[in-house]
Amino acid sequence: MNSETLIQNYHTNPALFDEMQQNGEIRIPYQKLMEALRTHSIDELKLKDKLAAELFMNQGITFTVYSDNAGIERIFPFDILPRIITAAEWDHVEKGITQRLKALNLFLKDIYSEQQIIKDKVIPAELIASCQHYLREVAGIKVPHDIYVHISGIDLIRGEDGTFYILEDNLRTPSGVSYMLENREVTKRLFPDLLAKANVRMVNNYPLLLHNNLMALSPRAVSKPTVVLLTPGVYNSAYYEHTFLARQMGIQLVEGRDLVIDNHKVYMKTTGGLQQVDVIYRRIDDEFMDPLLFRPDSMLGVPGIMGAYRKGTVALANAVGNGVADDKAVYAYVPAMIKYYLNEEPILQNVPTYQMSNEDERKHVFDNMHKMVVKRTNQSGGYGMLMGNKATDEEIRLFKNEIEKNPREFIAQPIIQLSTVPCFIDGQLKARHVDLRPYALCGPDGVKIVPGGLTRVALKEGSLVVNSSQGGGSKDTWVID
Repeated sequence: MNSETLIQNYHTNPALFDEMQQNGEIRIPYQKLMEALRTHSIDELKLKDKLAAELFMNQGITFTVYSDNAGIERIFPFDILPRIITAAEWDHVEKGITQRLKALNLFLKDIYSEQQIIKDKVIPAELIASCQHYLREVAGIKVPHDIYVHISGIDLIRGEDGTFYILEDNLRTPSGVSYMLENREVTKRLFPDLLAKANVRMVNNYPLLLHNNLMALSPRAVSKPTVVLLTPGVYNSAYYEHTFLARQMGIQLVEGRDLVIDNHKVYMKTTGGLQQVDVIYRRIDDEFMDPLLFRPDSMLGVPGIMGAYRKGTVALANAVGNGVADDKAVYAYVPAMIKYYLNEEPILQNVPTYQMSNEDERKHVFDNMHKMVVKRTNQSGGYGMLMGNKATDEEIRLFKNEIEKNPREFIAQPIIQLSTVPCFIDGQLKARHVDLRPYALCGPDGVKIVPGGLTRVALKEGSLVVNSSQGGGSKDTWVID
């Protein structure tokens, strides 16, 4: 079978939005890619697929599945065909994310100081008070440039009509950006001429943009501030990414035991003595940061670091306490935040969200469980979730019991059939569902978003769950002019 037959045999569901093919015709953004595919035989594409897997294996590009007893280290599955987004589509996405992050930063500043949004009854006080990620311990801390969300990963999906929706905000320690960068490097090896011919925008300046933003946060007026990346260590699911980013930025990768506090300042242990640290890009969750203030059993953090943070002698990225803004129950109020703080209409819409603490909304969800996805408000990675259309009656019954015990801990959303893109699987082109996580950097000069992001693919046929921990993979994402 040649590549032309491969393309002709690509079947899509007419009820879904396929990003390559509409009404049997190849959409313009994908035409150059399909022309390139026609110059390769099926065997050549299979070789490229094998080469991609070997490149990921040799680079050690892995992630961890904690619930898998067979062995927790896995190579990240990669599909060799890129996902393509036009410049006009990207411009819309970029404006929407920039607007959203401005509002979320203003919300975090407000919620940890004046709480005007609660006083004006835009958001219920009990929603914030019952959020386990709202940390009273950080109230009143002044952060550099009033920026709380320095690094974010905003999850987007496309619905049945191709419209982009915000699915989730990741404002604490978003991961996956190393996969975005490595996906591009692998694609360059597989299709060396195609990127230039297709006018694909570059993503490889992300580490430089991130490093510049981190340097700008330094509380000390020195020419070369000391920036470090704080990792929980080798057993963390994203440890590969921690080492990758530290190496790309040319900064030290440290664990909690490498740092000490003296006179409300943070120092790094070095062979030449103690060196003051100005900025910490932390990949440790809030509750493990300081055993004196949060979890006393934490071996990952630095005792006393929150005292230095409050004194303003060290900057943390992201800010501590951001979890209140990406709580899945608070997510439903982000459009209201945009109107409240910016006096603008949201550019990118939320997925409709039902609060289980609202009796009428809960009844509606219970009556339509087979059409809903139910999520725990404090979990991520595809865990703590029920897909109503795939669940058994017993699973639905158990979830209903859990919801009734603690309705604040759950939200529900209608199941949206994500857009599909072509994937090269077992020597054939097959349509699979995808989402998109662009990475945005907020600094003193505004919001910068590298054009593309991480496209995650639900590799199992018919599955809507794209998380790597649940059997998903990824693609290179092209934004083309």
